[in-house]
Amino acid sequence: MATPMTRTEKPLAKQDFEQLSEFRYQIRRFERFSESAAKSEGITPLQYLLLLHIKGFPGRSWASVGELAERLQAQHHGVVALVSRCETLGLVVRRESASDRRQVEVHLEPAGEQVLVRLAQLHRAELKSLAGRFTVPTIEL
Repeated sequence: MATPMTRTEKPLAKQDFEQLSEFRYQIRRFERFSESAAKSEGITPLQYLLLLHIKGFPGRSWASVGELAERLQAQHHGVVALVSRCETLGLVVRRESASDRRQVEVHLEPAGEQVLVRLAQLHRAELKSLAGRFTVPTIEL
C-alpha cells in the first residue's frame, strides 16, 4: 500500500505524469499483444503465464502450486483450478514430490512446452520491437 506524500517529497511534475502514462500505456499494449497471442494458440493468457512460470522457475524445471500462486499473484485454490484445466488440455502434469509427499510438483508436458516455446518466441520479438519505448519512468524524489 502506498504511503501518503510527506513534506520532504517533491510534488509530481507534468513530465512525471507523462512518463507514468506512457509506461502504463506500453505495458497495456504488451499485455494486449500477449492476450491475443495466447488466444491464437488456443489457450488463455493465464494458462500461458502458468506455463511460462513453470519453465522459468529459478533452478529447476517444475514449480509447486504455492510457488505458482505467488508468481501469478493469485489465490492458491484458483491456481489449483488453473493447473487442473491445463492438465485436462495435456499441457502440464502434477507429480507427488519424491522428497516431500505433501508437496505437489507441476511439470510441463511436451505439448505445453511446444505451445510455450512458440509463444515465448513471439513475446521476445514483440519486446524487441518495443525497445526504446518501454522505459521505466524516473521520478525525482
